Amino acid sequence: MSPQNNYHQPDLLEGTHKILAFDIEIAKELPDDFDDFKANRPLGVSCAAALTDEGELTIWHGGKRDGKLTEQMAETEVLEMVDYLWSMVQAGFQIYTWNGLGFDFDILYEESGGDGRCKQMARSHVDMMFHFFCINGYAISLDKASRGMGLEGKTEGMDGALAPKMWREGKYDQVLGYVAQDVRVTLGLARQCDRKKQVRWTSNRGRDQVCRLPDGWLPVEQALKLPEPDTSWMSTPWPRSKFTGWL
Repeated sequence: MSPQNNYHQPDLLEGTHKILAFDIEIAKELPDDFDDFKANRPLGVSCAAALTDEGELTIWHGGKRDGKLTEQMAETEVLEMVDYLWSMVQAGFQIYTWNGLGFDFDILYEESGGDGRCKQMARSHVDMMFHFFCINGYAISLDKASRGMGLEGKTEGMDGALAPKMWREGKYDQVLGYVAQDVRVTLGLARQCDRKKQVRWTSNRGRDQVCRLPDGWLPVEQALKLPEPDTSWMSTPWPRSKFTGWL
């Protein structure tokens, strides 16, 4: 039975919390024209990474215990990853992701066999993209945000859509390097934006934009309390339930 609501919530506003960046890569290749990844489930997990602000990098992939690489992680292997994340939260680390609420933790919940800790961690973690979305009513990419803040972006020529195909082709080192770079970028962005109290990016029209973060990044539970932005100018605005519905 999964533990109850007893996770430790670090004080996010005092600047003393420890950070852990987290990211997964799916195993299933998706069609080029897909609109909703959920319609193609189950997706499986090929690999994942976590990086603490103390420099501890942890990589997971299928078959790791046996010293090999498999097509995707088994449920028992995903559960070991959940155990690790849960233990780190209990130790005072705040998990940071970019779209972890609507993607990583959603998939983690399914692939772990419905471990309730995934929902608890999803609610209490900091999904920077979701916080940004709650303020603005639209989302931007991790690469755009990180480069806007003067940081190194994602791996050149790579994206999450390519990772499953490359994994199946046996390009394991490239995919593992990609997921490791993603958590480095996520961690760097978390630190920089918390310090600057803002996130900057360049719009598709080439205009410099800024989103103020007076209290730094907020966890999902607090971001959900922010007032809904005016999206009347958008033809088909996303509802917050697009990210929270699985909870």
